[in-house]
This record gives sequence, C-alpha cells and structure tokens, in this order.
Amino acid sequence: MALFNRHIKISASGLFQDRTDWHCHILPGVDDGFKTLADSLAALARYEEVGIKEVWLTPHIMEDIPNRTGALRERFLELTLAYKGPVRLHLASENMMDVIFDQRLEAGDLLPMKDRRLLVETSYFNPPIGMDDILKEIKSKGYFPLLAHPERYMYMDERRYKALKAMEIEFQLNLGSLTGAYGHEVKARAEHLLQAGMYEYSGTDLHRLSSLEHMLSAELKRKIIKLIP
Repeated sequence: MALFNRHIKISASGLFQDRTDWHCHILPGVDDGFKTLADSLAALARYEEVGIKEVWLTPHIMEDIPNRTGALRERFLELTLAYKGPVRLHLASENMMDVIFDQRLEAGDLLPMKDRRLLVETSYFNPPIGMDDILKEIKSKGYFPLLAHPERYMYMDERRYKALKAMEIEFQLNLGSLTGAYGHEVKARAEHLLQAGMYEYSGTDLHRLSSLEHMLSAELKRKIIKLIP
C-alpha cells in the first residue's frame, strides 16, 4: 500500500507517453497563450521529448478575444507548415458560453473536436444565464459539449457536477490542477472528480512553456496517475 501511494515526478511517470493533449493554447499569436511561432515550435519539440503523440490546439473564442474561425485556420496552416515533427496537430477552439458563442452556434461557425465534441467554458465565478439551456441547444445542433476544467469553477458543487453528468456533459481535466497550479481548493476538487470517475479527457491548458516545465517537475501520487484518463 505504501508503494501505491508513493509520489513520483510527472517527468519520470510516463504520464504523457503516447497521450493526446486535448486542450492547449500553443497556436501562436491568437490569444493569451503562446505569442510567437518559435515558442510554439519549442513547445512541440518538448512534447516530442515527453512522448505526447497528438495535440488539439484550442484557442479562446470569447467577447474579449473574438477570434474568427477563418483566421484561426490560417494561423493553424502556418504552424503545420513550419512544424516538421511527429506530433499530430488538430485545430479546435475553447468557447466561452457568451453572446458571441450564441451567435456562432446559431450560424454553425464553430471549430469542434473529433466526433463533433465542442470544448466550452464559463467564468470561474459565475455560470452563464441559462447554462443548461445553452448546453441543450449545443446538443440540439448535433454537437457534444465537453466542459473544460470543471474543477476550476468555484460556483459548482457536488450536486452541480452530478447534474451535469446526468445531462451527459463530458469533463476535461487540467493536469496542472493536480499539481496545485491553481491553488489547493482546485487541486482538491480535481482529485475528487478524478476519484469519482467524472473525467473523460485531460489536457495541459498550456499557455507558456514554463508551465509545462513546472508540471513536469511536479509530483503526483501513483494512485492518481493510474486514474488519469
């Protein structure tokens, strides 16, 4: 039992080997994530070293960062032409459920993940008005809502998490949440949701390379590593 609960550094755990990063902000110059192509290429080179095989680039789309899907596709093409490594790159977006999202959902102007999964988020402190109705509307359009980092939403509690799972909303874990990158309360929430089997996907939510290095140097319990999807 002692061995099962031992801590091990992420860099030595093999946690990233042959995995997919379902959420990151590596696409350069489009949001609050990576700013230059050179920085993005450096991050992808580091991904190669730790064994990540596939990456979904998920830039923000929100009122404060109103990225156009056409412009994001152009920037993605620039990155794919510049990157010559083995990591498979895909483009999607992280969609704040706000007025812009309502408009683009209605117009079908979206960047979903595979199988029409749509990565969505809310404010960390308040839900959008009519959140359940928005999620139902997403489903009515033929998409499958994937809620980014639910452990970071301070307004949610156990009852709310269970209600969302009853609606068949999928959850994406931020791996940094398990290392305490967002504070002790978020870490505790992430561990609880993980133990309860509520996560379907995980991602780095990477905004800068230093955050990846911090994550790799952090330690996790062996039993938590076994549970990460």
